[in-house]
Amino acid sequence: MSQKTNPLAGQPAPLDLLVNVPRLISAYYTGRPDPSVPAQRVAFGTSGHRGSSFDDAFNEWHVLAMSQAIADYRKQKGIDGPLFLGIDTHALSTPAFNSAVEVLAANGVELMLSKDDEYTPTPAVSHAILVYNRGRTTGLADGIVITPSHNPPESGGFKYNPPNGGPAGTDITSAVEATANGYLAAGLQGVKRLPLAQALRASTTHRHDYLNTYVEDLAQVLDMDAIRGVPIDLGVDPLGGAGVRYWPAIAERYKLDRLTVLSQEVDPTFRFMSLDWDGRIRMDPSSPDAMHQLIGLKDRFGIAFACDTDHDRHGVVTRSAGLLPPNNYLAVMVDYLFTHRPQWAAHAAIGKTVVSSQMIDRVAANLGRKLYEVPVGFKWFVEGLVDSSLGFGGEESAGATFLRRDGTVWTTDKDGMVPALLSAEIAARTGRDPGERFAELAEALGKPVSNRVDAAATVEQKKKLSSLSPQQVLSTELAGEKIQNVLSHAPGNGAAIGGVKVVTENGWFAARPSGTENIYKIYGESFLGAEHLGRILEEAQQLVDKALSAG
Repeated sequence: MSQKTNPLAGQPAPLDLLVNVPRLISAYYTGRPDPSVPAQRVAFGTSGHRGSSFDDAFNEWHVLAMSQAIADYRKQKGIDGPLFLGIDTHALSTPAFNSAVEVLAANGVELMLSKDDEYTPTPAVSHAILVYNRGRTTGLADGIVITPSHNPPESGGFKYNPPNGGPAGTDITSAVEATANGYLAAGLQGVKRLPLAQALRASTTHRHDYLNTYVEDLAQVLDMDAIRGVPIDLGVDPLGGAGVRYWPAIAERYKLDRLTVLSQEVDPTFRFMSLDWDGRIRMDPSSPDAMHQLIGLKDRFGIAFACDTDHDRHGVVTRSAGLLPPNNYLAVMVDYLFTHRPQWAAHAAIGKTVVSSQMIDRVAANLGRKLYEVPVGFKWFVEGLVDSSLGFGGEESAGATFLRRDGTVWTTDKDGMVPALLSAEIAARTGRDPGERFAELAEALGKPVSNRVDAAATVEQKKKLSSLSPQQVLSTELAGEKIQNVLSHAPGNGAAIGGVKVVTENGWFAARPSGTENIYKIYGESFLGAEHLGRILEEAQQLVDKALSAG
């Protein structure tokens, strides 16, 4: 039932698999999307619009239309502060940046571009927005990050962060999406634009030192003194992403003599990556195949870590346990933070998505902390992080952020660098690396095993699955245990999860369609071992098959 692994997974990428960058960029400028084809329209998924210029799904027209739509949205909502604009190292990010600057400058937007054209991680943009807006009620800032996250080298991506600094909610993205598609249908009529050189010289275009502003503030969220004194060697691989210059700056600023930056190479083909499970290049720090090389160094470093291309996801490799599954490290972070941040409010809750490990629930109960469970998507944590009612927000795909040490907001988007560095703080303050600490938690609270199954689904089948109701789950038992709860809405905020989650005392499964691909996903977890997990997934599959075949 697991995904079929490509025989090349974990191996270096053969030359014939590397993206042809000149062809990709040529397609960006020459392609014309057909708005009547759904796959070529602007579509904001859980984290912005993504696609490839090879498929006419992400090209110059898309970016011009989205940029004008955001300028329109800002005007409509009275957002007239600066717009912080950042990009990652994907090949399509620089041409998309140029297109966005041409439109935004033509609309008179105060642009904050990185000093020395430095690449800018997603968390550095979120941090910049929040720092600028602190104490303000007017003239608020917002931001755009041009990134397709960890997606393959031929991908492009474009996401908008409103003045709360986090991923835009559906109310915003649906409006921007509709306006942008209107511009595409009208052949870009109404889109304002300046030549790039003129846009860069505009009086409204400014430079901002994202890197040093972010790095200097890290001591407010992490115990950098403890990290400096950690008695083990640390390694970091930026995976050729937007944080490549940030890591040496962090090491220098905080005198982290034991931190080795393994590579500062930027190559838009990402030829230095190991192939992911499906034989594609993907900069996913939670994938054992993509992280094959760093895992191979686990005996050289006490802890090594990596981040994806826009540095909003983390992966942690320990000598004791190798690459930690994201859910395991989330549980360790929660346990550590809520016992080592005395200034955090007693009511600050723990945020998790419905498909994150039940281990987090058990850790929360053990700590006597409230659990706040939401649908998939980091946007659901933003409000709680802003008002500090959430101390931590984390999701199963290795995305997390948490409050500053004084209990105020740090970022409202995922921050890969801070969880990565926290692994060293944990080791320094507890004498255990995160792998050892998870083993202790599992001994005390139970050891989970989990898996996720992906299967192809048509648009119609995805629609059926997303509207599954608890009434359609007729069983009273799951894998031999009594069903305690069947959820179609998240317990934390009551929002629809777009599928169902079935919970027993020692296991659960959730079934939901993907927001970005024509597949559905079944997540399962058991505290009774691999055989029990197999039964959970098998019965979940039967339930989904029945629902999809229903008339």
